[in-house]
Amino acid sequence: MNIDEKLISTAEALFDRHGFNATGMDRLAQAAGMSSRTLYKHAGSKNELIAAVLMTRGQRFLQRLELDSVEALFDALAGWMSEEGARGCLFLRAQGEIGSAVPEVTEAVTAYKARFSETVRRILARQLGAGPDEELVEQVVILFEGATAAASYRGVAVVATAGRAATLLVERARA
Repeated sequence: MNIDEKLISTAEALFDRHGFNATGMDRLAQAAGMSSRTLYKHAGSKNELIAAVLMTRGQRFLQRLELDSVEALFDALAGWMSEEGARGCLFLRAQGEIGSAVPEVTEAVTAYKARFSETVRRILARQLGAGPDEELVEQVVILFEGATAAASYRGVAVVATAGRAATLLVERARA
């Protein structure tokens, strides 16, 4: 693992566990086993590092979603949570903690959410054999995001419940 990969991996783990504001650059440098100077050389600012962490995490998650059904989409979410934990969406947590005052973070969140919606659109098109209407895409996205948030306090079982609701919506769209 090169320095940049190690830094992003370490930062992701700390941000995910402790939050963005509570994780300072000194703590990141110590956890990554590097000097503050090396950290800033590779990360730039903390905001740039947060954006890089979000982009990397988003790519890693979206790679799992080359799927053919909403049932598989929610199964993938449950699998992710069993590996990564169910602490809510890191992108929305970043937006909530940092707000829209930091353009790098806002851009990373907006770009990821657009890619995720497009991924859902593709999954629905494969499942339905045609382009889904935007209302169905939004409904599935909202169920997915709701399940992601609710799992943090209700447990991963809520993902299956949301998946069943999404499957019913797809079945209704076919009728």
